[in-house]
Amino acid sequence: MPEKRTRTGPVDPRLLRYARSSRGFFLAAGALSVARVAATIAFAWLLTAAITGVLDRTDGLARTLMWLGVVVLVRAALVWADERVAAGAASRVGSELRLALLAAIRRLGPSWLARRNSSALTVTAGHGLEALDVYVGRFLPQLVATVIITPVLLVVMWGQDWISGLTAVICLPLIPLFMALIGLATRSVQQKQWRTLQRLATRFADTVSGLGTLRLFGRERKAVASVESISDGYRRETMTVLRITFVSGFMLEFLASISVAIIAVSIGLRMLNGEMALSVGLFVLLLAPEAFFPVRQVGVQFHAATEGLAATADVFSVLDEAAAVSPADDAVAGTPEGPGVLALIDVRVQRDEPLPPVSFTARPGTVTVLRGPSGAGKSSVVAALRRAAEFTGTATLDGIDLRHLSPASWLAWADQRPGLIAGTVAANVALGDDAPAADDVAWALRTACSDADPDRELGAQGAGLSGGQAQRVAVARALYRHRRGAARVIVLDEPSSALDAHTEARLWRELRGVADRGATVVVVSHRSTAESIADDVVLVAGAEARS
Repeated sequence: MPEKRTRTGPVDPRLLRYARSSRGFFLAAGALSVARVAATIAFAWLLTAAITGVLDRTDGLARTLMWLGVVVLVRAALVWADERVAAGAASRVGSELRLALLAAIRRLGPSWLARRNSSALTVTAGHGLEALDVYVGRFLPQLVATVIITPVLLVVMWGQDWISGLTAVICLPLIPLFMALIGLATRSVQQKQWRTLQRLATRFADTVSGLGTLRLFGRERKAVASVESISDGYRRETMTVLRITFVSGFMLEFLASISVAIIAVSIGLRMLNGEMALSVGLFVLLLAPEAFFPVRQVGVQFHAATEGLAATADVFSVLDEAAAVSPADDAVAGTPEGPGVLALIDVRVQRDEPLPPVSFTARPGTVTVLRGPSGAGKSSVVAALRRAAEFTGTATLDGIDLRHLSPASWLAWADQRPGLIAGTVAANVALGDDAPAADDVAWALRTACSDADPDRELGAQGAGLSGGQAQRVAVARALYRHRRGAARVIVLDEPSSALDAHTEARLWRELRGVADRGATVVVVSHRSTAESIADDVVLVAGAEARS
């Protein structure tokens, strides 16, 4: 795993690398900031000219007011354009990072994903990247504006009145100094809040998925109390972040107001003493708040964007891991050519406890049954086939190393957990098919011995079906993929564990028929009845395979 890099400034350079649209956004934000500072100077100059013109009763006041109105409209248009560009950039950057994250997860493979918390990744890809909108759409434009607008206005102020310019230069660093100090505290609290949110999502997902078991053993109240405890912790940390944000906002406003007041008092005293002309003093006084305003807004937007920053740290760590993967480790795109001969030689899955090596060859037209006691490693072998577990030894499909093949290109697989989604039964069977065929869905359900109505609507995680019905729909999904030519090898992990003896016998006969029509079928089962259709039986217990 690559070393996790930390952000060393307000802009993580990895943002420019992984979200290419951000580069054009910085250029657009810079151009708009230049136009805004020019409009600000013009506004202050024209307003000063209008006021002094009224006092001195000079000619050309109408023309000055006309140009002042034009500048006001230009400033309004620039603010609108800034908001529009920022909103579009935030949407594009969020989409790019989300797609990059999904591509990185795909490249890292199921074995990497199996070691990660899927609920935490979901929060990062969903809520976390949505929070990034504030960072990209508000904080970054304000940061660019501060870098351009504030120095230009300080130079103009210094050119008109060096005392006011010097005062602003002395007072201005106090704002980022306090902002940095408060920002350090905010970042620590925000990161803690973000981790708590991920723990809350994980605990909630685990509680929902295991609710039936918890109720069976009377432990649902304790699970609810645990979720409630984490929720209270998240609430407290959120309130802490808000308190720090309010204090930070107060300090920034206070320092900026005091700084502008010092400049105003200095200008007023010198104007009373006749040391400064009204036009110069008024012009500088109008520019002073504008010079401090971007810095104040950077602090405000930084606190609003801290949650998005915490999320991007997680996103960039995943992208860095994917970037470190050797190109040779990438899966081969497309469906590999060949008859579908699956060969494993001394494959030993890497788990916490040592597992025995497994060797077998499954050919088209045959059924290979993996048998063994619970915990022997049968399901681990299936996990290795779909790249969800690391292994040593040799595993090939038609001579190609499985490590270099995407499982989706050759494998039709049904797990012990059906993994159904909300939608119709047909949508679950044809999952992943952009153009599902109703006839093939019906064939797959019939072959899987399922009497489920294809148009029946299911709830979350397949709610509405019994365990045996859900299991048969999962088997039908694997058969459908094979029928549609998306996979030549069918691997079923305990497909009959929730079936009665009669339905199980029917399923074995149907699977035998699928194999006889040319499929390579591998069945993991602890039931001896599976041997009735097997061409090869592999004992996963350290014993030698027998035919």
